[in-house]
Amino acid sequence: MTKVTKHSAAQTKRQLQSKVPEIIIFFWIIKILCTTVGETAADFLNMNLDLGLSVTTFLMSTLLIIALIVQFATRRYVPAVYWIAVVLISVVGTLITDNLTDVLAVPLAVSSIVFATALAITFALWYRNEKTLSIHSINTSKREAYYWLVVLLAFALGTAVGDMIAEQFNFGYLPSFFLFGVVTGLIVVGRFVFKLNVVFAFWAAYILTRPLGASLGDFLSQPTDSGGLSLGTTVTSFIFLGLILILVTYLIFTKRDVVTENA
Repeated sequence: MTKVTKHSAAQTKRQLQSKVPEIIIFFWIIKILCTTVGETAADFLNMNLDLGLSVTTFLMSTLLIIALIVQFATRRYVPAVYWIAVVLISVVGTLITDNLTDVLAVPLAVSSIVFATALAITFALWYRNEKTLSIHSINTSKREAYYWLVVLLAFALGTAVGDMIAEQFNFGYLPSFFLFGVVTGLIVVGRFVFKLNVVFAFWAAYILTRPLGASLGDFLSQPTDSGGLSLGTTVTSFIFLGLILILVTYLIFTKRDVVTENA
């Protein structure tokens, strides 16, 4: 009985020190909203504000570095700090792919392969050094560094794959949204019906929801002659940023995504 009590106390302490939120429905909703903002906000800053790709990339990368410094400095999960970092990393991930495509003329297929390979290597190194890829184990600076690198690569990969399918393959934004939605749904079914490994299911869904949200953002913001609804990047970005603000504020006050001592 003593051993069980000590183990439970240690487990509770580990969870309370986790630097990421509990994976509930709000996590996935906000994550998809962030991916949409990442796609539309990057276009808004680059084109609508006429900052240019280089200036936009430098500005957003600087803000991301500041956000991650604050995130690493916290001793526990703080909703506002965490989700600001996710929004910024979504924008920067999009800009990385845009720079490779528009400035360096790297084909989207090549970018996709490069990011997928880098992501696989990062996962391999993370598991080799930490023996786990579980999101519930993000309780050290080293694991947190692996986590944010994976998130950045996932956003960059999702941008490349999403743009390749929707634009280069002429699949269209709305069909791409449904395609990635169906594949993500299959992952959910695999997890809850066929008991797919929880860690694999989480990261597969995390990667797939990037092009899912990006396709939705492009569909809403792009002109009608390009297959969109022509809402524009300004309106789309502010709508989704507003929704993120509302949901994160809700989580701050309710603490629904924070593990408690009684969890």
